[in-house]
Amino acid sequence: MAEKNIVVVGAGFAGVSATRRLAKRFKKNHDVHITLIDRHSYMTYMTELHEIATDRVPLESVQYDLGRLFAHKKNVSVVTDNVTKVDHDKNVVKTEHGRYDYDYLILAMGAESNDFGTPGVKEHGFSLWSFEDAVKIKEHIKATVAAAALEHDEAKRKAMLTFVVVGGGFTGVETIGEMIDWRPILAKENKINPSEITLILDEAVPTILNMLDRPDADLALRFMKKKGVDVRTSAPITEVGADYMTLKDGTHVPTHTVIWTAGLKANTDTAEFDMEQGRAGRLVTNEYMQSKQYPNTYVAGDLSLNTNEGDRGTPQIVEAAEQTGNTAAEHIVATVNGTTPKPLKSSYSGFVVSIGSHYSVANVFGSIHLSGWLGTMMKHMINLLYFFTTFAGYYIFQYSMHEFFRNRNGRNPFWGHISRYGNVLWSVPARIFYASMWLVDCWYKIQGSGSWFNGKLRLPFTWLYPKVTTSGASEAAGTAKKAVESAAAAPTNEFFSLSYDYGKQPMMIFKHLPKWYESVTKFFIPNKQTALFMQEFMTIVEIGLALCILFGLFTWLANAITIGLVVVFCLSGMFYWVNMWMPFMALALMNGSGRAFGLDFWVVPWLQKHLGHWWYGDLKSIYGKH
Repeated sequence: MAEKNIVVVGAGFAGVSATRRLAKRFKKNHDVHITLIDRHSYMTYMTELHEIATDRVPLESVQYDLGRLFAHKKNVSVVTDNVTKVDHDKNVVKTEHGRYDYDYLILAMGAESNDFGTPGVKEHGFSLWSFEDAVKIKEHIKATVAAAALEHDEAKRKAMLTFVVVGGGFTGVETIGEMIDWRPILAKENKINPSEITLILDEAVPTILNMLDRPDADLALRFMKKKGVDVRTSAPITEVGADYMTLKDGTHVPTHTVIWTAGLKANTDTAEFDMEQGRAGRLVTNEYMQSKQYPNTYVAGDLSLNTNEGDRGTPQIVEAAEQTGNTAAEHIVATVNGTTPKPLKSSYSGFVVSIGSHYSVANVFGSIHLSGWLGTMMKHMINLLYFFTTFAGYYIFQYSMHEFFRNRNGRNPFWGHISRYGNVLWSVPARIFYASMWLVDCWYKIQGSGSWFNGKLRLPFTWLYPKVTTSGASEAAGTAKKAVESAAAAPTNEFFSLSYDYGKQPMMIFKHLPKWYESVTKFFIPNKQTALFMQEFMTIVEIGLALCILFGLFTWLANAITIGLVVVFCLSGMFYWVNMWMPFMALALMNGSGRAFGLDFWVVPWLQKHLGHWWYGDLKSIYGKH
């Protein structure tokens, strides 16, 4: 087979989905190579841009490096460059720094904000459809509030502290929702009253969130009004100035901030590509996402207009983008392999719109309606599912950190209660105490007449003795039984044993091994020699874990293992309720306790850096540089 070159332009949801599908389908076909071109070295997670614009999460939380996403796809090359021209006659994509021949081309360059020609929006308004837009909005809002806090003119101060979001769709509602959360924080940082900050959501038509069922949309409307948002419907804007906006009915609204989310149009860079355009400049395709003019050119995502889906085409949402990208990819696969292609069949799981970090409205699978905290958790589950399906395990971890554990000011679903921004310094004494308890226990195992140096089995492996069937088993079992009966407490409770000498015997978690666990024990510990080895080996392991916890090295992993050991001891019938504080202590210490006066402060960042380099290679700001 002759070599086939497939070029994908645009690394949004559609482009990434198409590239991944092609890479998978042609994994064993070494004659096919895919090149993904984007102006950035990263994919922008567009649905979370409002969180960047309102300072909820750090900048990198919506940047997913393309080098990581395609690190182990040997048939994919990632190129960072700007596409300047597509030559359909010569099958060449030209960029600012190179050119790329193609047999098949997928255009997935997305959309951009549409101001519908409203005067002043380009000059004085802010769009929210790119990473750069989000950063610009965040810096503007912070600077504007800081300046307003020092402004003595009441009218000017009020205008500066009035923030308008135009558009009652998902982006507009989610942005104003984050502003609700950000308002008291901005006020506190600048020493002003939160009531001075006015939030307005403006929509030209009579209703908002028209992709939701009306009852769900009404829930969102009531929540915003309850939080003090001035929601204005049937209020089209006719002009935006530097310090005002004007509505169609003549209303004049003094404001220094108008965030425009009212509509989208196709990426204007494609206007020079000599392709048929439809509504809002979107490029016309057939049901296979194939250009009607150029059979080897495909269009996916927000840029495409599938005429089989009606005049409006597919909705400009993530699921539609991925489905169109996959349809284009599958048609190319069918063409190369000589099989029958399948047309696009749109199917959407539902919609979720968040209004701040604690409240969301969801309508999923057609019949499940959620609101409030449950709706918010549904949105996070959907985002995590996306990363899972793209096999981006690294970003599952990063998303969880940014949204749950490294979030400031309580702006996460748990109101900050699980945030790692809490001061872990106070866990240092607990860490030292917990490690000491393990070391004390180990000390009794390695010294004295009952130590394993003398070849005698000690706790906690006495649960192995009844299963020993080799010579000397009866004696070992008898010794074990006496040890159990005479013990005042579990081995990890040596300090407390004296208190029970004249009181009630401590209560064991399990008095007997569960049958299934007994079978597992028989398999892994078949004889006395193995039991002796495991006794010595596990004591060394316990000492290692205790030292790691003591010095704050790999504290998350070390404490997690101790929890596992406690489970084993419980199932073995050799652990007491009086010591059940241990797993809960370990769980608390897993929250970054080694980063305060611990080796994890240096070791973990070093490992993240070097392991990341080993697994993903060098991350670059520009890929595919000639």
